[in-house]
Amino acid sequence: MMQELKADMRQVLEENILKYWIERMVDEEHGGFYGRRDGNDRLVPDAPKGAVLNARILWAFSASYRVLRRDEYKQMALRAKEYILKHFIDREYGGVYWMLDCEGNPIDLKKQIYAIGFMIYGFSELYRATGDEESLKVAIQLFNDIEHHAYDAQNNGYIEALTREWQPIGDMRLSDKDENGSRTMNTHLHILEPYTNLYRVWKDERLEQQLHNLIHIFVTKILNPQTFHLDLFFNDYWQGKRDIESYGHDIEAAWLLTEALEVLGDEQLTSEIMPVVRRITQASEKGLMPDGSMIHEDRDSDRHWWVQCECIIGEINQWQHFQDNEALARALKCWSYTKQHLIDWEHSEWYWSIREDGSVNIDDDKAGPWKCPYHNSRMCLEVIERIG
Repeated sequence: MMQELKADMRQVLEENILKYWIERMVDEEHGGFYGRRDGNDRLVPDAPKGAVLNARILWAFSASYRVLRRDEYKQMALRAKEYILKHFIDREYGGVYWMLDCEGNPIDLKKQIYAIGFMIYGFSELYRATGDEESLKVAIQLFNDIEHHAYDAQNNGYIEALTREWQPIGDMRLSDKDENGSRTMNTHLHILEPYTNLYRVWKDERLEQQLHNLIHIFVTKILNPQTFHLDLFFNDYWQGKRDIESYGHDIEAAWLLTEALEVLGDEQLTSEIMPVVRRITQASEKGLMPDGSMIHEDRDSDRHWWVQCECIIGEINQWQHFQDNEALARALKCWSYTKQHLIDWEHSEWYWSIREDGSVNIDDDKAGPWKCPYHNSRMCLEVIERIG
């Protein structure tokens, strides 16, 4: 059964996901990768190019090369690296621009810490995959940028966004769907993730300290101790609302916390935090539906592509660390739903979501600033590596 699952994951990764990005998203005219294909899979050649999308492309092809050793994946990773270095890196002030136009000119210069985190994730993974020293140097510099400009030592935690010059900015939101909080769960989660990956290859004392601190922030500031869901938006003093349950983020955070603990190798911290990881995973299962899928939030019953990916990894993580066979069954059931409904077997890649009524969502992108080869390729790679 597990070898069949592993074979499934490799086939989907190579033939459905990565092939799509190689064949349909490479921008031969302006360099790098196109910024968008719409929900009907139509190319939008003049779409802006986002930092998050490009960082995630860098990570996905770097990680795929590390695991599968196919040269074409290395070439795509290097293509992403060179484009980012040429166009996204702010040579004057540090960090990266949030958005470029289709020709590679900066059009939104703000410093969104979430995006810088993903750049660290991508560059550290390219170094991990190839030993490319320049990539490690860039990842370390971006880590230093975050720590110097965005870490709030007085109140603890990381500021959500700043101007190009690292000054306060009024609108800190990642998207118009978010609240304008100066601290968010999502950004802290995606600082934890790249810091963990960077620590794999760079055993820096300050990085180790900040990884410990991020885990502490999750269990003391972000975690709702009554429900074991994660709260989402906060002010400078970690005061925040507790009225949204985001099941995909809950279960994603659970396995990313596990990963951070494994990389740190602190046995005492692990013994303290792993019971919390289990409780967060169990809380997320409130979002599971009878068909095996997981809904996005308590106020959004769509089956989003990324939520299914996180559910599958999170439940496999639960099975591996807590010998929970029911968790494995939930992961397999969610994968069965995903294969049947979310994967576009005709045109490749995945749909954004399945509506509550069972219809395919074609209003949202097939590829774009937020629809990247990240959640689904990461799920495939996690399963491939965990099964061994």
